[in-house]
Amino acid sequence: MIIRDVIIRKLEMTMKNPFSTSFGTMQTRQFLIIEVVDEKGNKGFGEGVAFSIPWYTEETTNTSIHMIRDFLVPMLKGRTIQHPDEVNGVFKSIRKNNMAKAAVECAVWDCWAKRQGITLTEAIGGKKEKIDVGISIGLQSDFQALAERIHQSLESGFKRIKVKIKPGHDMKLLSEIRERFPDVPLMADANSAYTLDDLELLKKLDQFNLLMIEQPLASDDIVDHATLQKQIRTPICLDESILSAEDARKAIQLGSCGVINVKIGRVGGMTEAKRIHDICQESGIPVWCGGMLEAGIGRAHNIALTTLPNFTLPGDTAGSSSYWERDIISPEITVEDGTITVSQLNGIGYEVDLNEVERHTTQLFEIRL
Repeated sequence: MIIRDVIIRKLEMTMKNPFSTSFGTMQTRQFLIIEVVDEKGNKGFGEGVAFSIPWYTEETTNTSIHMIRDFLVPMLKGRTIQHPDEVNGVFKSIRKNNMAKAAVECAVWDCWAKRQGITLTEAIGGKKEKIDVGISIGLQSDFQALAERIHQSLESGFKRIKVKIKPGHDMKLLSEIRERFPDVPLMADANSAYTLDDLELLKKLDQFNLLMIEQPLASDDIVDHATLQKQIRTPICLDESILSAEDARKAIQLGSCGVINVKIGRVGGMTEAKRIHDICQESGIPVWCGGMLEAGIGRAHNIALTTLPNFTLPGDTAGSSSYWERDIISPEITVEDGTITVSQLNGIGYEVDLNEVERHTTQLFEIRL
């Protein structure tokens, strides 16, 4: 396969509900859609999930455009790609910028699968026909609003609820949730809002029977997380700390976590995500697929990833209607009884609605290789 054309689109879409974390609040989601076209006219799509502000990683939508246009796409010029795994190696000389890499690499995966006449699930070795899903609920204005969102989510069949916590918005919140919903599978995401100075408070979270606490300490830390994990019963789930398969190996060796959240964008693409899955599977560490408030293309890639066998915990890949009035794919992703049925159509399994894409496009760059 030879990539002949790359189209970069920057989109802005309004979410149905504001999404708040310890970092801040967002309602307008800015992201990238990467389209690649091979020499036979096959098209593949990837989604760039960096935010407009570098509050999750160092990347932004604008820095991703720069990296893709000026570095990553030129590296593919004239190359014959036998398998999408090769793209990961091609991009190795570029440090970090994982979300930019993932956007391009995922588009190549989609294109290659379509060229082979197979689903993306088959292309990566996935087997599941259905995947279990949970939902991530951002910080709410008050507990009643949060309780209503949890109730609606459970009525919709979601199999796990994730809530955001931060200092001053933790013990009382979780206590109220457990009083109202004593048996709901519940996890808390701290987005690096705590330090070991909060050890006594974090120990108290054991009483809430959480599935896990996600990334309580610094985003670049695996040492203090190991110290914390020895002090609490609740499994720690690492998110921002895991940028590669090597990070996962070291964290497991140190005993820094009991679970790992895999995000395709955070780790640099589908190939690296598969490697992390394999390392965790060999070590008996369960994984689940995290969300980055993706539109339909990113969600489709997440669904395919979740079909790998060690994704044993419900992920954040909720249906399109949980976040968007109208998604950019057809049909939209739907959840029934807490599961998503994996599409059997080639590639990512969904048609990209280019009319809807164009409606939200604010910038467009076309590159001929």
